[in-house]
Amino acid sequence: MSGMADSARKQRLAQFLDDVWGAGDVSAVPRYVAERYTIHNDPGDPWDGQTLTRDGFRARLVASRAVAPDQRFEPVRMVEQGDTVAVAWRWRGTHTGAAPGLPQPTGRVLTMTGATFYDFDADDQLTGHWQIADRLGVYRQMTE
Repeated sequence: MSGMADSARKQRLAQFLDDVWGAGDVSAVPRYVAERYTIHNDPGDPWDGQTLTRDGFRARLVASRAVAPDQRFEPVRMVEQGDTVAVAWRWRGTHTGAAPGLPQPTGRVLTMTGATFYDFDADDQLTGHWQIADRLGVYRQMTE
């Protein structure tokens, strides 16, 4: 990610991806996420279209990480415009956890790519996102 996180918001977003989604640190959520967080578009995410409180965001974090607790996001490219930072990313995690509607854990390393547009407020807190991710590709990796 060298040279990519050249603004305070890009750096903050990269740290959010590490601390919250990578490490699963629910205690870090208030450092990054506003009181209300809206998932504007995220097909395949059970929370798509919802506005969450911080507690709701924490619950989503725990549930979403359960399938691959060692998951990591690697930012590939970031673009900032106004109060939004878009990040194209690669995701990787080992399928060791179970979740309703998904195959039993396989132990396989899963990979996915996607892009997320994160919105910031005046205090540099995240207020929501719009995302496209290859969840079908992940499901296929679980069932091959």
